Amino acid sequence: MSGRLFFILFYNQATHYIRIVLKYLYMIKAFVEGFKGAVTINKLNRNDFCWCGSQKKYKKCHLEMDEKLDRLEQEGIEVPYRDLIKTESQIEGIRKACRFSRSILDDLEGKIVPGLRTDTIDEWVHDFTISHGAYPASLNYRGYPRSVCTSINEVVCHGIPEARELQDGDIVNIDVTSILDGYYGDTSRMYLVGDPSPLARKLVEVARECLYLGIEQVKPFNRIGDIAYAIEQHANVHGFSVVRDYGGHGVGLQFHEEPFVHHYGERETGMVLMPNMVFTIEPMINAGSYKCRTLADGWTTLTADGSLSAQWEHTVRVTSDGVEILS
Repeated sequence: MSGRLFFILFYNQATHYIRIVLKYLYMIKAFVEGFKGAVTINKLNRNDFCWCGSQKKYKKCHLEMDEKLDRLEQEGIEVPYRDLIKTESQIEGIRKACRFSRSILDDLEGKIVPGLRTDTIDEWVHDFTISHGAYPASLNYRGYPRSVCTSINEVVCHGIPEARELQDGDIVNIDVTSILDGYYGDTSRMYLVGDPSPLARKLVEVARECLYLGIEQVKPFNRIGDIAYAIEQHANVHGFSVVRDYGGHGVGLQFHEEPFVHHYGERETGMVLMPNMVFTIEPMINAGSYKCRTLADGWTTLTADGSLSAQWEHTVRVTSDGVEILS
């Protein structure tokens, strides 16, 4: 292993664990101070600096929003923890990581062809990532053995690259998460291999439409259920189902953070969205039943009935008046 590669691996792993330690130290501090977890903790005076780190006075920054969240919480509605709200500098780091992950998927366009082995895709992604000073987040994550997920046909998610060759007519999701300068960028997209069937093509397109319909629901004071409802209704209209065992998640400072983002459900349910929350939307759409099963490897998840599955994913940021697609 070269000295440069060792430094990159050490730096990214060390940054990851430092962030975890800091998170738990913050949680301990919050507990001691009586912090119960809501965004409305540690009441500030109007002229104090805002808790978000903007260096603005509280009354000119988050005061009005916090007061509204207080009222919602009193009504029994789930509101976000303050540590789910990213700072501007954190968002810039996450944005760069997301753009880097997107560049990997862009680089694969035109290369996903019949006869290509999925372990070759993994090699490409790993080498590209390391050569640009980043690190593949999935590699050794909870024992996952590869740098990317390749989910083919009936594989819903977490497909492990192997010696298997892609066949004409396959559809494949390639899911990439990169760690760049300590920040995580998560995205995935579908690739058509050769000439897939009309059903496969329709499923891939509807899954993409579901993603963007979900993204349209991202804005302050909407709720996660609004995203879920838009996705599920569109999938059902086309005779497809939405996987329930997996969903989107917060991301940026760690690989997986709160909140969990359901892709099925009812409007006006789940956590309220607030500016500078960052999370993924990644609906998995099945041609048959929504039910899944996981293989003995503990990762590879397939549709229970063997039907095709498709997934697209973006990392998004809630803005002051809508949404920014970071990836």
